[in-house]
Amino acid sequence: MNTNRNNSHEEIAATGFDTNNGRTAVETPTTLQRPHSNGDEKLTGPPPNKGAAQKRRRQMLAAAAALVVALAAGVYYFRFVLPYESTDNAFIEGNVIPMASQVPGRVAELLVKDNQAVKQGDVLLKIDPRDYETSLAQARADLAAASSRVEQAKAQVNASQAKVTQAQATVVAADAESQRAADDLKRYESVDSSAVSRSAFDLAQSQARAASANLEAARSQAKAAEADVALSAAGVETASAAVQQAEARLQQAELNLSYTQVTAPEDGRVTRRVVEMGAYIQPGQALMAIVPRRYWVIANFKETQLTHMRIGQPVEVVVDAYPDHKLKGHIESIQSGAGARFSLFPPENATGNYIKVVQRVPVKIVLDNDPDAGLALGPGMSVVPKVRVK
Repeated sequence: MNTNRNNSHEEIAATGFDTNNGRTAVETPTTLQRPHSNGDEKLTGPPPNKGAAQKRRRQMLAAAAALVVALAAGVYYFRFVLPYESTDNAFIEGNVIPMASQVPGRVAELLVKDNQAVKQGDVLLKIDPRDYETSLAQARADLAAASSRVEQAKAQVNASQAKVTQAQATVVAADAESQRAADDLKRYESVDSSAVSRSAFDLAQSQARAASANLEAARSQAKAAEADVALSAAGVETASAAVQQAEARLQQAELNLSYTQVTAPEDGRVTRRVVEMGAYIQPGQALMAIVPRRYWVIANFKETQLTHMRIGQPVEVVVDAYPDHKLKGHIESIQSGAGARFSLFPPENATGNYIKVVQRVPVKIVLDNDPDAGLALGPGMSVVPKVRVK
């Protein structure tokens, strides 16, 4: 009986068809094994599933990798993001010195080109100096003439003083003569009239009156001579003032001649040169600009970023044009008010519907070291400052 049953199972396994009941046996997933130990054939189950274990390992590795990435991101955030405030609304600022002539004239020499580096005192251009050289020569001649008039006035003072001395001597002589005549008249008057002739007495009287008149005339001449001295001294003052005026005109002529050479006020680079050779220029006319290599950064931070921002905090600046060059600086000042408040048309929030907008506040950042001379930096270039606030 068992032998027949085993044969039936072997046929089913071989053909997939049950000859006893006429049904197919394809639904049976098992295979038959024949043990060698006892010669009996037994049915065994399917082998273990290795794919599920590999899937579980992959899931564990993915979870571990995600945990490592999250941990690294957290460390990066707390170390490199949280302690800093940065903005891309920042630009380099610097002094721009407009160059203009102080005297009119025609450009005789143009000695610089666009974007040329210059040193303080370098001549940028020269104006035709001939008119100003003529004015300088005229001013020198006027000064010499004024100086000559001063000497002439001083000589006149000396002559007037000599006249005063002479007039004073004349007064002394006239006074002596007047005194003698008066004494003679007194003697004639003291004696008896019969002892002196009438003509002698009249002569003594006339001489006394003449001597007195001469004394008054001498005194008047002395006063006139003294007044002439004062007038001559005033002439000296007037001539000296004329000399000062001539000296001032001479200095102005020398300045005007020096202004024919337009020089660089400090080290920098020539930008926006608009003047050309042979052009006639006027005082104050824009010719070019000098940009010194002295820069700072104006960063417009959001007002919500100023919570922990303080003056003196270190800043790292990255220039958009040179991302590999990082500049060091510090906060010098924070503007007292939002930039919109100081615009040409400040917002009027008291009218209409109000929508709150985060304002920007300008922060001035000063560079600690001068940038590399090989970097073509200039006002208006974009930068990204990063302030360490914690």
